[in-house]
Amino acid sequence: MKEVKNPRKPLIYYYGIAVLVIFLFNLIVTPVLMNRQVKEVDYGTFMEMIDKKNIGKVEVDDSEILFTDKENETIYKTGAMNDPTLTQRLYDCGAKFSKDVDQTMSPLLSGILSFVVPLLIFFVLGQYMSKKLIEQAGGKNAMSFGMGKSNAKIYVQSTQGIHFSDVAGEDEAKESLKEIVDYLHNPDKYTQVGASMPKGILLVGPPGTGKTMLAKAVAGEAQVPFFSISGSEFVEMFVGMGASKVRDLFKQAKEKAPCIVFIDEIDAIGKKRDGQMGGNDEREQTLNQLLTEMDGFEGNNGVMILAATNRPESLDPALTRPGRFDRRVPVELPDLQGREAILKVHAKKIKVADDVNFHTIARMASGASGAELANIVNEAALRAVRDNRTVVNEADLEESIETVIAGYQKKNAVLSDQERKVVSYHEIGHALVAALQTHSAPVQKITIIPRTSGALGYTMQVEQGDKYLLTKQELENKIATFTGGRAAEEIVFHEITTGASNDIEQATKLARSMITRYGMSEEFDMVAMETVTNQYLGGDTSLACSAETQKEIDEKVVAIVKEQHEKAKKLLEENREVLDKLAMYLCEKETITGEEFMEILNKEGGMQK
Repeated sequence: MKEVKNPRKPLIYYYGIAVLVIFLFNLIVTPVLMNRQVKEVDYGTFMEMIDKKNIGKVEVDDSEILFTDKENETIYKTGAMNDPTLTQRLYDCGAKFSKDVDQTMSPLLSGILSFVVPLLIFFVLGQYMSKKLIEQAGGKNAMSFGMGKSNAKIYVQSTQGIHFSDVAGEDEAKESLKEIVDYLHNPDKYTQVGASMPKGILLVGPPGTGKTMLAKAVAGEAQVPFFSISGSEFVEMFVGMGASKVRDLFKQAKEKAPCIVFIDEIDAIGKKRDGQMGGNDEREQTLNQLLTEMDGFEGNNGVMILAATNRPESLDPALTRPGRFDRRVPVELPDLQGREAILKVHAKKIKVADDVNFHTIARMASGASGAELANIVNEAALRAVRDNRTVVNEADLEESIETVIAGYQKKNAVLSDQERKVVSYHEIGHALVAALQTHSAPVQKITIIPRTSGALGYTMQVEQGDKYLLTKQELENKIATFTGGRAAEEIVFHEITTGASNDIEQATKLARSMITRYGMSEEFDMVAMETVTNQYLGGDTSLACSAETQKEIDEKVVAIVKEQHEKAKKLLEENREVLDKLAMYLCEKETITGEEFMEILNKEGGMQK
């Protein structure tokens, strides 16, 4: 899109320069002017000047003596000697005892250097700043606080911009926003019925799902002025400047109505007000001004407000009530069909082989956001370049998914034969337990090649489609699969290693969620023991129960994991022969596909799902 920018330096920038110049002046120039050169002489010269009564001021220390002549023009320095009669002789020659021998500058010159020169520097820089601010403000008076102007970027109509056709995987969000675009183009169609469009639309969802891109697509489709600004740009050091920017932004928007105002990361200024004194008054004043502009006495006809955030629970209720942000548009992680569409959109930017199956790649990238899918496609293109190829094939895309999940291959990492064997049994333990259970995702790939994430190997399972509900048995099977690696080590080597740390973490987290969030415990029934915060930013949890209940929860979590661990060990012991054969095959090949794994398992007569 074509973008009109108005870069300017804040006023504090120029004040900083003035303070720095004054500081350097006082640090370097003033001491040089105020201090005269000290002349070092021997003690004999000092005695001769006493005899000639040519001593003006004198300062006697334990280690040295500073003195001047009668004209007080030169400062002399000599070493101290053990001379008991020195004080009397100095007194007799008319010397004045003083502690400020080196402070010899006249009061007039000292005042000029201390006050007049810094003020002169400050005045000159102030004139320069005023001139610059007048130029930036288009000829207006700089003292009208030009720093309160809005920094919003204005996207004008452009045929080269982003459109809804460039955004895939968010069909529901696009439908809601298309209605807004249609209203801006044909308002009469809605006013005839008496309908009015929402004043504000809030885009919420995890990072990387395309909230900002959807806003840019609205700008490309609407063909109206589009103001874009980040929430953090309203927050200034001086109280009142953020509110001034809000007023200026809406003033510009009203002049160009109908138009769209997009505020990215609105939670920077829209957080809940706690009502406590002494907080950040600047943020609160900015929020109050935004609330007033969105639903005040003056109407904002023709001004549509879009905002994006991944922390909707932190927004002030006054901001999200009907009449301000009337509509909330979720921009969630794409499903299987959406991931496939997003991959195809980004694949248009690179050269892709004709036989690439984007459906398979989309299944492997389960849970990926739009930004991560774009990164996967780019990583695949980079891999093709490294191999001196001009076309991206399916293997490049599969490897790029593994790179995003587990990091790059550590080609220089050399495992000992014993470690290779342990890792092989560990990974086959995961895969075999998954294959010997029902309702488990099929194994796609098993490898023992170390990755930069720290993993010495991994087992990839890929669902045939998206699953939105999981039964208790499916969750227990997942926990058993997590414990399969450690179970294989115990059965074969009668020893355990540190390789199961991530498995332990995942199994414990899943077992705890079964009890505290999913109500899959008979003792606690359908009582929530945990609350989830920041659902779009990792979903942090906090316990909402007593210490005694927490102790019971811990005991039940241990019991669930222990039960599934025993189940995994039993399955592997019953199929020890196929476990050995698959582990030796993986140790030799380093990487095997799901088809190879199932072929050996079926050939050896192992239990099938």
